[in-house]
Amino acid sequence: MPSYDLSHPIESDMCVYPDTPPVRVEPTATVESDGYRTTSIVMDSHAGTHVDAPAHMLEDGTTIDQLPVETFQFETRLVDCRPLDPRAAIDGATITAALGDGGIEEAVDLLVIQTGWDDHWGTDQYFDHPYLTAEAAEWLAKRGLHLGIDALNVDPTPTDNATPDEPVGYPVHHALFSSDRLLVENLRGLGRLPSRFELHAYPVPIRDGDAAPVRAVAVVTDTD
Repeated sequence: MPSYDLSHPIESDMCVYPDTPPVRVEPTATVESDGYRTTSIVMDSHAGTHVDAPAHMLEDGTTIDQLPVETFQFETRLVDCRPLDPRAAIDGATITAALGDGGIEEAVDLLVIQTGWDDHWGTDQYFDHPYLTAEAAEWLAKRGLHLGIDALNVDPTPTDNATPDEPVGYPVHHALFSSDRLLVENLRGLGRLPSRFELHAYPVPIRDGDAAPVRAVAVVTDTD
């Protein structure tokens, strides 16, 4: 079964949400000086490719470590919404049109939205990504679907290019978390994948964690 890594490598000064502390990956011992090599890694729980638990936004929300490991193995439907303009709003009609006549199979529990914005990783344009509308999030929650995206955020990220008609806050996060749905953000390399695959996105088991980095791997089970 072919497998594909959909994760951004963790490195110092990698792209993070505005006003988030920078990622630091620094040596604490070297083979030359100490006879072995170790590394200090300092990062926010939402840096890089990661999964959000409801505790990210809800006071009594489920935390990462409270979820059984099988929760993070998803039957996935890829939804290619490209091409999209910067800061484009993705609504339910956009998703339905991208799904086509096939719709969503009953086994699917995660929709991954392909925006193509991973191409802008490491640039200022990455922050002006497309985002989902609250109506789209409610459409997903009603169907019991988790959500993934190849962008920084499923809600709009504040930048100087924001427009007055954009939603304020995190309505998509709240709509999904209120239904105990999960979010996988900062995916990459979706263009290699078929419309159906398994996504394995196992988080580091952070105690009382609101989110955690993942090694997101797509496993293609149907190769016919």
